Amino acid sequence: MVNIKINNLAVQVEAGTTILDAARAQGINIPTLCYMKMESAGCTNAPGSCRVCMVELEGRANLVPACVTTVWEGMAVQTNTTRAIKTRRTVVELFLSNHPKDCLVCERNKNCELQTLAADLNIREDKYAGKMAHHEKDTTSESLIRDPEKCVLCRRCETICNEVQTVGVYSAINRSLETTVSTAFNAPVADSTCTFCGQCVSVCPTGALTQASHTSEVWTALNDPDKVVIVQTAPAVRVALGEEFGMAAGARVTGKMVAGLRRMGFRHVYDTNFAADLTVMEEAHELLDRVKNGGKLPILTSCCPAWVKFIEHQFPTLLDVPSTCKSPQEMFGAIAKTYLAQKLGVDPKKMVVVSIMPCLAKKYEAAREELGNNTDYVLSTRELASMFREAGINFHSLPDEDFDPHMGESTGAGTIFGTTGGVIEAATRTAIYELTGKNPENVEFKQLRGTDNIREATVKAGDTELKIGIANGLASARKMLENIRDGKSQYHAIEIMACPGGCVGGGGQPYHGNDQSIIKERAASLYAIDGEKKVRVSHENAEVKKLYDEFLEKPGSHKAHDLLHTKYVKRAK
Repeated sequence: MVNIKINNLAVQVEAGTTILDAARAQGINIPTLCYMKMESAGCTNAPGSCRVCMVELEGRANLVPACVTTVWEGMAVQTNTTRAIKTRRTVVELFLSNHPKDCLVCERNKNCELQTLAADLNIREDKYAGKMAHHEKDTTSESLIRDPEKCVLCRRCETICNEVQTVGVYSAINRSLETTVSTAFNAPVADSTCTFCGQCVSVCPTGALTQASHTSEVWTALNDPDKVVIVQTAPAVRVALGEEFGMAAGARVTGKMVAGLRRMGFRHVYDTNFAADLTVMEEAHELLDRVKNGGKLPILTSCCPAWVKFIEHQFPTLLDVPSTCKSPQEMFGAIAKTYLAQKLGVDPKKMVVVSIMPCLAKKYEAAREELGNNTDYVLSTRELASMFREAGINFHSLPDEDFDPHMGESTGAGTIFGTTGGVIEAATRTAIYELTGKNPENVEFKQLRGTDNIREATVKAGDTELKIGIANGLASARKMLENIRDGKSQYHAIEIMACPGGCVGGGGQPYHGNDQSIIKERAASLYAIDGEKKVRVSHENAEVKKLYDEFLEKPGSHKAHDLLHTKYVKRAK
């Protein structure tokens, strides 16, 4: 411990603590822009590039950045002197001088950290008007849009892409006024190794990185009398959507969400959890087939399109390892335009399938031709909230309504797909049933839960021991895949989710300011929903069983393979 003074207040903090953390522990706010702390996700880097957090130190002639300056015994810090405040204001004014003034139509309007900083520092004029840099907007991706003119060089996207995800798409390029953060050779992001996980979007403080929006197309479809527009909602959406309307993190709003979607004009409202249960049936069958018949192990769950693209680029020699199952989103689309269309008496060509997802990579996934193009539009949680507001729907006053039949029933197993470890836990419940002929006495495999980046567990299924690996975040996935490739790790099954925390921390969820406690609250709500479900194993989903009886025959059937399975593509590094 060391003794320091902050604004003449004597405090004691641990050695190695930054001035910023020491001040915040005392309730003293020092504004920041580039600072991003995600230690649980493996990110400890503070670039100190924006210089917004400058403070004065006794005995030092120059101001120092609070986010990268560690304390020492006897340090005396002043955070709110006239000099410090004026310096911060000047730095932000310089940012604004090279920033577009289109706040009213910017997607980050009212949720922009630069805008908030300017207001907090009482900046009311453009003091440094002059030449501005010009960069072309990149709209080549189905998932995200890059607008370099709004980049403030905070390097957050670079930090999370390189350090947390180890994808390495972004880096600073050019010099002086032309400096920006971009892809290698400033190539379109669609042509890069980007996985479209959207984590860069979730940490960008301005509108330099935003989601590619499809709300206009969905409104057009909803108002077309010749179209039958149906919608599916992912498990992680229902525990995050409420945050957009001022509710607590993890608030469960399933019923209100369903009611709101009907009022927007969706003809039928379904649950992606149904498709998650269907995915479990196919993945569990595939796992047991590999175990019993000497197939390739481990099997990797393939629900996350970002990590699928990651392995296609980074580990092409392991493409025989992932499950061939499509994700729940794509299974839903395939069944909707065949089985469900028959049930509803609707021409599949007139059916429009919309997905509400916590993930921006799902937009990219829906465009992959080998998946059948059965999902027409994908909206993020944030986009859905914006459409509710646009439609004038009072979210708080909505009643609780249920999903529609045929593809609306789900189990607790399908619900936990939204958090890290949930997919493999759901599959394990059914795998044990298939191996032993009976359900596990306790369906909660808490050894598979948690937020550690890499987790391992052994689960007993009768006389069989299933060794399971779990990774969340692509840096963790890289380590695990390298160990598998090099023969250092042996597993039966692996779950990988690209986003830290899983889908609850997806790039399309409400912005959470890197507060990992919010992600944990969302995950806890999913486990709570699972605990309250009467049916908690996928193989007992009555509607899934009916689907097999009436249409698919059995897991792994020829028809199931045609509709519910896919292949992977080797992509260049």
